Amino acid sequence: MAQADSATASHDARPQPTLGLLDAIAIIVGIVIGAGIFRLPSLVAGAAGSEAAVIAVWLAGGAVSLIGALCYAELTTAFPSAGGDYHFLTRAYGKNLSFLFAWARVAVITTGSIALLAFVFGDFMSRLLALGPYSTTIYAAALIVALTAINAAGIRKGALTQNWLTLLEVGGVLIVIVAGLLVAPPAAPAAPAAGSAGGASLGGIGLAMVFVLLTYGGWNEAAYISAEVKGARRNIARALIWSILIIAVLYVLANLAMIRGLGLEGMAKSQAVAADLLERAWGPAGAVLISLMVAISAVTSANATIIVGARSNYALGCDWPMLSFLGRWNERSGTPTTALLVQSGVALALVALGTATTKGLETMVEFTAPVFWFFFTLAGASLIVLRIREPDVPRPFRVPLYPVLPLVFCACTAYLLYASLAYTGWGARIGVAVLAMGAVLLVVNLRYRSLSLKRS
Repeated sequence: MAQADSATASHDARPQPTLGLLDAIAIIVGIVIGAGIFRLPSLVAGAAGSEAAVIAVWLAGGAVSLIGALCYAELTTAFPSAGGDYHFLTRAYGKNLSFLFAWARVAVITTGSIALLAFVFGDFMSRLLALGPYSTTIYAAALIVALTAINAAGIRKGALTQNWLTLLEVGGVLIVIVAGLLVAPPAAPAAPAAGSAGGASLGGIGLAMVFVLLTYGGWNEAAYISAEVKGARRNIARALIWSILIIAVLYVLANLAMIRGLGLEGMAKSQAVAADLLERAWGPAGAVLISLMVAISAVTSANATIIVGARSNYALGCDWPMLSFLGRWNERSGTPTTALLVQSGVALALVALGTATTKGLETMVEFTAPVFWFFFTLAGASLIVLRIREPDVPRPFRVPLYPVLPLVFCACTAYLLYASLAYTGWGARIGVAVLAMGAVLLVVNLRYRSLSLKRS
């Protein structure tokens, strides 16, 4: 039995190209279209100050995301790897910095995102069927365990689940579009929201872009499946570009629908903008429908995040002897099973942390944002670094207008890093502290590696 286990989960087994173009698109779209599009448009409307500005910032968010996708298309086609960003950072800056990034994904970025999405799922499922005072936590923990089990059973099962969930998720956004553009009566004309008479301020537009880019976030996770996509050097670029275009069209149409059905002032004042729109279109049944839609969106994004997150944990284990248990690939299921289980354990611990603070969703947003944007900026800059350091590597796809577009992308992510530190609370400081713990672990790993080399 032990021999069989070692044969199916070993360091010799490697990711295989098993995902098609549509699978990759489903994973990317599934990660990006989360609960944000059902909740954040009201904040964008309040910050932007005019209907034209609202649509403009959503189009701008799509443009920035497309620029980032073009950068990642070059990186993923030139350096396909299950390690994704970890692999790019290693080649550009060395293993010490990439170790900190991989640690951040294990302890903060990916696991925090999974916990955040699990809380969203729990919040909305509890509206449909409450399970007591800890209903949200019970639903959140159950979701993490169930999706981890599905993905541990095999990449094809995880991908098939993702395809169906993504169809349901996109269907939810289409329902919002139909409700606002075709069913709900147009909102009565109203005076502009307070403070917007002179047009949107620069600060308001900047704040709106923070919310918009948060809603667009996640497409970069495609890098972690680049080694498992058939014809990756061609299809991963297509998957990135098509995904962003699909998402941008859906987001702009959804906001046009909300503007028509609620008006700018109604959007800005709403605490649940999609729910208010559906209630205006279909009455109380709309509230039930939106709860199901948001829950499905959270499940879809959580499943996709679990798929890609375990891949960076796997890459970390392949490179660092002390963490080698993470670098085992299960050949039978086509998944990094151990990395999946560790990821699940950390996410469950973060669910417990969020429950203890009584502000699960807000705590997870604060916890993940600064660390995420810091490394995202470095990953974008790695394209320029690798163009200089490895100019002879074949690049099937080259980002146009180099280096202008990569510099624009890095400037945007650097601004979001600033915003995530300036406008968040103590949760952000905990996230930074956990990243600092990674530096201590790095020293221990370096010492462990040195001793291992001496013994050999």
